[in-house]
Amino acid sequence: MLLCRYLCISMKQVVQFQDLGKMEYRQAWDLQEKLLKQALASKAAGQPTSHHLLLVEHPPVYTLGKSGKMEHVLIDQQEMQKRQIGFYHSNRGGDITFHGPGQIVGYPIFDLECFYTDIGRYLRELEEVIILTLADYGLVGQRSKGETGVWLDPESPLQARKICAMGVRCSRWVTMHGFALNVHPDLSYFDNIVPCGIANKSVTSMQRETALAIDMEQVKQKLLHHFEAVFDISIAASANVG
Repeated sequence: MLLCRYLCISMKQVVQFQDLGKMEYRQAWDLQEKLLKQALASKAAGQPTSHHLLLVEHPPVYTLGKSGKMEHVLIDQQEMQKRQIGFYHSNRGGDITFHGPGQIVGYPIFDLECFYTDIGRYLRELEEVIILTLADYGLVGQRSKGETGVWLDPESPLQARKICAMGVRCSRWVTMHGFALNVHPDLSYFDNIVPCGIANKSVTSMQRETALAIDMEQVKQKLLHHFEAVFDISIAASANVG
């Protein structure tokens, strides 16, 4: 077991990547759970674990994290059904958020024991991937003290706006869930919630901030590039995962 871990942290990690395209939230969640269980089984057997990175777009859905409050959901179930918006209680950290078309959702399933055992550092490095990607489009993404995710103008109470939400789960140092980067989603969906449980701060998108038509596939490629640099990994395309 110790030799296996030594070899794990002494080598550049290979991460299997798959673009899931458009997929229902529950289906993607089930896939993450399957990959996490496979990693935990490998760890229990003293075998090397596999790392995965999934990128996906979901149909409109609200998800409420473990620390979330239902009063932050400003729309009832009947209205959600009428508007064909899904709703899930998620086992990730964080509060309420929205996923939908025009938003890139990233799910890293990493065994952090092959990197470092520090969930705070992991979140900061996820934020750094997003900050570097935004910089490629001339946007200055920043962290907001005490609030996970990436913001624009976080120090200005009247101008602070969130462009990327984050919420993760970690089991025996294997991660799941991740980030949601607003490229060009319909931002009106956020009017029905208190995003991430943070009142009086708005949500924005890359398209709104740049006034440009931004190509989703290009953003994905930039995300992969910055993942490799920030996490010092090698990303390998995978035709199928799980």
